[in-house]
Amino acid sequence: MDQIMVAVDGVRRYVISHLSRLGRACDVDDVMQDIRVAVWDGVSRGQYRQLPGVPFGAWVQGVCTNVCAAHIRRELSHPTLPLLIEAGDPDGSASLDALAMLVIGGVDRSAEKIIDKEWARKIIQLTGASVPDGVWELAVDSLTGPRQYGPPSPQDRRRWHAATVVRQTARTVQSALEVEPQEIRNIGDVCQRAAECLPTPVLRRTAATIVRTGVSGPDRARALAALAAELGVTERYVAVQIGFARRLYQTAWRILQSARRPAR
Repeated sequence: MDQIMVAVDGVRRYVISHLSRLGRACDVDDVMQDIRVAVWDGVSRGQYRQLPGVPFGAWVQGVCTNVCAAHIRRELSHPTLPLLIEAGDPDGSASLDALAMLVIGGVDRSAEKIIDKEWARKIIQLTGASVPDGVWELAVDSLTGPRQYGPPSPQDRRRWHAATVVRQTARTVQSALEVEPQEIRNIGDVCQRAAECLPTPVLRRTAATIVRTGVSGPDRARALAALAAELGVTERYVAVQIGFARRLYQTAWRILQSARRPAR
């Protein structure tokens, strides 16, 4: 486990450099999470074969390269919609400095969604209402400011983190809006589907096993340890994700509950 975490942390500078050259530095946290999961999955499935003279880190670097390439292909293939509106500006009268790029993902009806500005506006408004104060502004600054080359500053890292929060919140909102009302029959369905709306495997499993169940004390510690072993990450890493998973889960839960059809 420690060897995996050390090796994955060792490729972070490569990921930052690679994504920065393409203007996607704000995706670093997402890609690093994907790499952790991919490495653990590869080891657990026996895809890694120890060879004389070939360090484990070299194999991890190969996984990193493949994950980065797949992420970039996926992001470039997604339709994106530039919105000249801020979260609190439903009339779309914000200045160009407030331009935000939100990914409108998915393959079904994607063209219709790009044309349907009301759909996009709804995602923007719900996302802006769901992120902490100040995060929206930092994210917009990250996405619209001039590209910076060289080692990232602490402010750069804050902006990247904010962009990640906004983007993952937007994806959660979109997933929740795509759930058909007839699929939500009771409060149990709301809770289950809310956890499924989160954008990454780590966040979904954290929401399902820790946030949704509300475990505490020794039970929480055991659940955290089991989840860390399942995902191939440290317990500390899972613990750090709980707060964000809870916020995203609550966002999806509110959307699904508001769309739930009243019982007859």
